[in-house]
Amino acid sequence: MGSYRFVSNSPEETFSFAEKMAAHLKPGDVLLLEGDLGAGKTTFTKGIANGLGIRRTVNSPTFTIIKEYRGKLPLYHMDVYRLEDAQEDLGFDEYFEGDGVTVVEWAHFIKDLLPESYLEIRIFRFEGDRRLIEAEPFGVRYVSLCEEIFG
Repeated sequence: MGSYRFVSNSPEETFSFAEKMAAHLKPGDVLLLEGDLGAGKTTFTKGIANGLGIRRTVNSPTFTIIKEYRGKLPLYHMDVYRLEDAQEDLGFDEYFEGDGVTVVEWAHFIKDLLPESYLEIRIFRFEGDRRLIEAEPFGVRYVSLCEEIFG
């Protein structure tokens, strides 16, 4: 399976791209977000949330690890950065197999706990506000999703 790419020229374009992606998401979808600090992971998540009809303020759950939002589909927003050395089971599988969409920032810290199929989205910073958004599907569902979104 290959990767799919989109170049965003601004935070607004990143938000809009993610908002459009949300229209294609289904219960149980898992999106992993990777990128340096300030790359746009939370902006991307805000776009997903807006596309799911969530009107609450969305921010990174750095200290709470998981935040839940209600919209057309529930959104489970995780930031597992602080779990780099954690070995405890926090019930992630209940979210991954749940009735909503799960977005995980810094997912590589819990790689042994991830489901077999998911969409990994990497955000790379260019000069200024430009970003490369690269999506790599793991599983048939996510190949189909990428085909729908990236066409």
